[in-house]
Amino acid sequence: MTDDSSPVTFINVFEIAADELDAFVEKWEQRARLMRDKPGFIDSRMHRARSSDSRFQLVNVSHWESQEAWEAATADPDFASRTQAAREQTRQPVTPNPAVYDVVVELTAP
Repeated sequence: MTDDSSPVTFINVFEIAADELDAFVEKWEQRARLMRDKPGFIDSRMHRARSSDSRFQLVNVSHWESQEAWEAATADPDFASRTQAAREQTRQPVTPNPAVYDVVVELTAP
């Protein structure tokens, strides 16, 4: 059983053509700035694959104070419309794979 009030990690991996990455990342940053100002936002990082052969060219990892905060932020109509537009503005389909996760194992350097 999960606690909706505990911190969560949102991870979204993107299947996207390598030649569309720069434009997509630029638009993603604009959407991420909207999220940064939402209650419960902790941080967000977009990671780019070093190899153009990688299935997932982009991986977004964000942290939120709670699932409730994340759900409220993603329900924002402006964010939703920008997200939909981002998928439609590429020549080839962008396939996002979003989910919210709980940490089950954590290791740190000794």
